[in-house]
Amino acid sequence: MKNRKREICTSGSVRDEDGQPPHLLGPRKFLHLAAGSTALDYPTRPVHLLEGFGAGSEPDIVIENRAGASSNIAAEAVVRAAPDGYTLFLITSANAVNATFFKLNFDLIHDLAPVASISRVPFVMEVHPSVPANTVAEFIAYAKANPGRINVESPGAGTSSHLAGELFKLMTGVNMVHIQYRGNGPALIDLLAGQVQVGFDTMPASIEYIRAGKLRALAVCTMTRSDALPDLPTVAKFVPGYESSGYFGFGAPAKTPTEIVDKLNQGINAGLADPKLKAQLADLGGIILRGSPGDFRTLIAEETEKWAKVIRAANIKPD
Repeated sequence: MKNRKREICTSGSVRDEDGQPPHLLGPRKFLHLAAGSTALDYPTRPVHLLEGFGAGSEPDIVIENRAGASSNIAAEAVVRAAPDGYTLFLITSANAVNATFFKLNFDLIHDLAPVASISRVPFVMEVHPSVPANTVAEFIAYAKANPGRINVESPGAGTSSHLAGELFKLMTGVNMVHIQYRGNGPALIDLLAGQVQVGFDTMPASIEYIRAGKLRALAVCTMTRSDALPDLPTVAKFVPGYESSGYFGFGAPAKTPTEIVDKLNQGINAGLADPKLKAQLADLGGIILRGSPGDFRTLIAEETEKWAKVIRAANIKPD
């Protein structure tokens, strides 16, 4: 995947090179950095934000081209950067998976300082309309009656979508064949064509296909229903304890001063309070995730442990 550039302006907004939001994060301008006067003289120069989705250049923030290795290259670059608040990393749910899936040269929890969470993105369990199931319970019964004959797509081995399907298999005992693709687009194309039967995809990526009736959503994978698809039940209603979702947030090198981390956290949370942002995210199924650096650290630790158990139980290995 290409690195995508972000711009953090001293005036406050964040945007892509093409004006688009980071993948699944919602609107074009989704946070504001604190602009009030404080004793802390920061920032006074451009801030670099690295992430594993794309690259470009802007005058107010520079993104280095650190694509590859499921964003591990970008993460390690931030880990090795000076802890001065001028190099940040977009932490995603993929990084919690990578901590177990790959042999890394850094420790996600100890070498990055969580700054602030941004949003949580539900996964949705969806099937091709030809599948004779309208509920999760009906799908489980159908899958158990057809072991090894149902294909479940994902954008690649070790991706969050892949692990969402593996968790479902572990918790229900169904036997499905994992078909991996090189990205979410090709996976959805084959699901829409009926070449594969089921997917556990991010809601923003598939919600319009669901609304158009091209895919049949069986349930949302979060513990609570989504405002974007309010009539859709949760997978947990049928499979108690099941939960799968993505998340996004900012991190900095581990020794970044607390004063800088706190200022960034306060400014990001202030930006996330924008009702327009909340409404735009909700329309795509996203959920604003405001909190302290400590809250974000807890989330990362819990998600890392959770998916480590799934990876080991399912014996998932990198290609």
